[in-house]
Amino acid sequence: MTRIDRRGFLAGTTLAGATLAMPSVLRAQATTIRWGELLAATHPQVQMVQRIAADVKQKTNGRIDIQVFPGGQLGSGKDMMESVSAGALQFTTDGAGALGAFLPALTLVEAPYLWRDAAHLAKVKDTPIFARMNEELSAKRGMRMLNVTYYGKRHLTTGNKAVRTPADMVGFKLRVPPVDVFQAMADAWGAKATPIAFPELYLALSQGAVDGQENPLPTIQSGKFFEVQKFLVLTEHIITPRMIIVNDAFWKGLSAADRGLLQAAFDAAAAWQDKELLSQEANLVATLKGAGMTVIEPDLEAFRKPVLATVPAKFEARWGKGSFDTLKAL
Repeated sequence: MTRIDRRGFLAGTTLAGATLAMPSVLRAQATTIRWGELLAATHPQVQMVQRIAADVKQKTNGRIDIQVFPGGQLGSGKDMMESVSAGALQFTTDGAGALGAFLPALTLVEAPYLWRDAAHLAKVKDTPIFARMNEELSAKRGMRMLNVTYYGKRHLTTGNKAVRTPADMVGFKLRVPPVDVFQAMADAWGAKATPIAFPELYLALSQGAVDGQENPLPTIQSGKFFEVQKFLVLTEHIITPRMIIVNDAFWKGLSAADRGLLQAAFDAAAAWQDKELLSQEANLVATLKGAGMTVIEPDLEAFRKPVLATVPAKFEARWGKGSFDTLKAL
């Protein structure tokens, strides 16, 4: 794992830009790739990137060196996506909802109550809807999505209130990512949506700035939210994808052989990560219970019904008429 502060990263962007501008014959000799991650180094997503880096380094005898910066060292998720768009950073990984800040239609892929399971989610990458959005993201923002990975089923946690139905959430300050679809979901439950950047979330929970949050079990575990949250409410409200995102000009500037080598490494490591996350999810309820959390199995239909009654219709113009139903029926 490589560490770097933001000053060092910014100082290095000139070099990164120069690398992008190098003739391909020089770049083929040695390529340094910076890959920023928001999550802690213990999370399987970051471990996925570390596996990619080791695999590529071994297969190229060190010619391609992927430097991994976890834990938000290079800024927020949006900061890193901006850097990828600008070409100062070559890779990052983030959710479809967060990518909606750059291409609003992409929030569809992280819509609540859309996907049945990880296998259903995996089908999205082969759809015309996804291909069209990927080309628009490339044309408008200079980024491309290379893989769709599984991030997990999202659940609620609360600090001191046992939540069993949306009626228990009226006025509840729920931290959500800064994504309007997530905020609309919280509104449908009667909660008070409170966007907070992920690196600031633990502190916000510990200080009571928000009453609770929602994330997949592996993120709740790696973020140590069990230390500052009492209840785990198994709502399964969103199955979240996360995308491997690359600067498109950098990607196209690589040789076809190197793109193929990298893509093979991405595919293998993403398959490992998806399997690892599913394995962790199978055991983490018991782990979190053992860490002191009280586990609640709520009425899932009570949470699903108000969201499906309002959210798809609210965003249909953005997503495309019928797109939600098309993906749901895959």
